[in-house]
Amino acid sequence: MQMPQIDAEGYLIEPLEWNEGVAQIFAEQEGIALTADHWDAIRFMREYYAEHQVAPDVRHVTKHLTERPGGGDRNLVFELFPYGYVKQACRIAGMKRPRAWSTG
Repeated sequence: MQMPQIDAEGYLIEPLEWNEGVAQIFAEQEGIALTADHWDAIRFMREYYAEHQVAPDVRHVTKHLTERPGGGDRNLVFELFPYGYVKQACRIAGMKRPRAWSTG
């Protein structure tokens, strides 16, 4: 698989070049084994990006995960991506690094 271009921090330069293979590679680099919950969060983020052309704020992902059947607690995003929503979730989901956000 040809890896899309990334910036100096390891984020995709063009989010439309993302695919699930890229997510797997980024997750492995982060030491994360993707589970069904990870994929649920990632797919929600991709759908949100497709609709709004911007990465969703962590509160939107948290709301999605807690309101789905079977739910989850409000800390699930941080359990899934322990080194930070921006550093791990946004990168694995193929978002550009949100410039106005902290890395936590």
